[in-house]
Amino acid sequence: MSPYRLSRTLPADATAAALRADVSHGLTCSPKQLPPKWFYDARGSELFERITELPEYYPTRAEREILIERASEIASLTRARTLVELGSGSSAKTRHLIEALLPELAVYVPVDVSESALDQAGNALVVEHPGLAVHALVADFQAGLALPETPGPRLVAFLGGTIGNLLPEERAVFHASVAELLSPGDALLLGTDLVKDEATLVAAYDDAQGVTAAFNKNVLSVLNRELGADFDPADFDHVALWDSEHEWIEMRLRARTELTAKIPALDLAVHFAAGEELRTEVSAKFRWERVRAELAAAELDLRQWWTDSAGRFALSLAVRL
Repeated sequence: MSPYRLSRTLPADATAAALRADVSHGLTCSPKQLPPKWFYDARGSELFERITELPEYYPTRAEREILIERASEIASLTRARTLVELGSGSSAKTRHLIEALLPELAVYVPVDVSESALDQAGNALVVEHPGLAVHALVADFQAGLALPETPGPRLVAFLGGTIGNLLPEERAVFHASVAELLSPGDALLLGTDLVKDEATLVAAYDDAQGVTAAFNKNVLSVLNRELGADFDPADFDHVALWDSEHEWIEMRLRARTELTAKIPALDLAVHFAAGEELRTEVSAKFRWERVRAELAAAELDLRQWWTDSAGRFALSLAVRL
């Protein structure tokens, strides 16, 4: 295998088609909603990187702490020769894991919808680690995933707390699909943000500098650019709320006044009443019991559970029963 290769299982027009479908459905249902994946154009990704450095936003630092402290243990427990990372992005947080798994690690398989992000990260990694093969996949892990033939054992990593962006029924489908990818001896490493006091949670999604507000409103700029819409981000306020019943944070955009936005590419006019909200993200928070139960429902057995020193975030290691 050459040091770096890229395969595309996502059709070239799939992203545009998915955006049109999500906007058509989400802005005509009640209440209005959009999935959070549409935050992440180039500007949105830049804003999110800034968010991870904010004092209020603890998840990235907490997960990094666990990875630094536990990477050697994870490597010893899994003895993985293939590391698969779902939603890999820049692969920055995975480097601690890769270094711990070497020299036994033979192949790294980053999976992301962004070809440019995969190319940048993959080419850098093969320079940093000449003995490591990188086989990048341009794919949507929620739309079914076929992995390349690589040596086992495999470790599938889904980090960053991104699992919390999926609703419960979506998480059930995700866990079942991952279980199908695992053979005896393979494992899943899952990052989950944990339930904690409301003030800390809300502050992480509504920072004092307004970076998260800009990130939230950026989805409107994506609709303007990609679909010819005429949203004015200044017409909306950023809202972050804790839903104690579901134990998740919701990010919303609240219309300041009554307005109608036109989306020519969809031949759609979207009316907002004053104060009406568009939900742009759900970020579920977890307890050990919920993680264990959701994994068990997909016949995945939770074997190890690590948290950062403050108990804010967890990494779970599970194997297929």
